[in-house]
Amino acid sequence: MKKHQRHIICFLLLLLSPLSTFADVAEHQLQEINHLLEFVKNSGCIINRNGTEYPAQKGVQHIKNKYKYFKDEIKNTDDFILYSATKSTMSGEYYMVSCPGKVKVKSQDWLNAELKKYRLKEE
Repeated sequence: MKKHQRHIICFLLLLLSPLSTFADVAEHQLQEINHLLEFVKNSGCIINRNGTEYPAQKGVQHIKNKYKYFKDEIKNTDDFILYSATKSTMSGEYYMVSCPGKVKVKSQDWLNAELKKYRLKEE
């Protein structure tokens, strides 16, 4: 196999690897993060970033990308929410979430509420 082919394979493996590869968090916190990602993905809500609305699945992809980007700063689930799912690093605008039949809220508040529920169930 040629050198450039090995580089391409390594790059593809990196892209396709699970989030645990990128995390510097404890296993139980990684479970919390994965729960939050599934929660967003299956929510049926709309994520508003910088005035543009995205379906939940697109929102999850954006959160995962920011998670990878800020991996060195993320040490726990609270950091994950803060760095990956709170506000735009470019504009400083908070992400907002619109769910059917509910009041629009900041994504940070929405995810912190879900994390609190999840932790209570896990006790």
